[in-house]
Amino acid sequence: MTKLRIVFMGTPDFAVGILDAIYKNKYEIAAVITAPDKPAGRGQKLNESAVKQYAVEKGLKVLQPTNLKSDEFLAELKALNANLQVVVAFRMLPKAVWAMPELGTFNLHASLLPDYRGAAPINWAIINGEEKTGVTTFFIDEKIDTGAVILKKEIEISEQETAGILHDKLMLLGAEAVVETLELIENGNVKTTIQPVEETKTAYKLNRENCKIVFNQNSKSVYNHIRGLNPYPSAYTIVKDGENEWNVKIQDVSYRIEKHDFKAGSFITSKKTISIAASDGFIDVETLQFPGKKKMKASELLNGIQFSDKAYCI
Repeated sequence: MTKLRIVFMGTPDFAVGILDAIYKNKYEIAAVITAPDKPAGRGQKLNESAVKQYAVEKGLKVLQPTNLKSDEFLAELKALNANLQVVVAFRMLPKAVWAMPELGTFNLHASLLPDYRGAAPINWAIINGEEKTGVTTFFIDEKIDTGAVILKKEIEISEQETAGILHDKLMLLGAEAVVETLELIENGNVKTTIQPVEETKTAYKLNRENCKIVFNQNSKSVYNHIRGLNPYPSAYTIVKDGENEWNVKIQDVSYRIEKHDFKAGSFITSKKTISIAASDGFIDVETLQFPGKKKMKASELLNGIQFSDKAYCI
């Protein structure tokens, strides 16, 4: 059995669950590498990554390089004498970093590779209406999410799950996968599988354009888009009513298939409900967020804002 000395690299909450599993399974963690602190909010107070907060709490050594190629950082990394690196939701590594440890560097990705390579695999699996997804561990190579696969774990996606719920489930599944991968490596039992070059589905980076809701499609597709971006970064639409125009985040919704004569995007309200017309039915809005306001129920919003029967989503 090979004794592992690990450098862990990660930044967001998702990575914390994996680091916690490594720590609780008593593997030696030489250091944790995470993103530099960033100013955030009105006061521009420095915001520490979730991984840094966890590492500091556990008394682990933390490095926050701004340049992964700098001689200073590479020397510091080498001096740690780690023989394995584990990467979860970090950034692309230069070869000088991922090729450094004797046993290599492996990554945990929140999809069943080769599908959904890229920045937002959890979101796109739901947006595209997948019924299953999972996690994959693989050894890093020169490209993004293309290296030799160590193992995969699969999970079903229910029609009600949001990206937030699936995130938490995959974090737990990912923790299991990483611990199993560590056991394979320390016992010399790793057998890898080369990925196909082609990918059929891509996890594009989320941006303003692909987070905007397109109501001129079937209601289930609209529903999947909204839940795939809930709670973060949130799908949005622009609601126009006469001279008024609001950029609105739409969060918790349901859908129903029903024939109607409304134009897609029509914003239909009663005293307590909001529905938006899709091509073959309606999206019933449960919670949403108007500019400058907190997330609220549709009924709460309608206590303060009244809409005409000509309101619609651009």
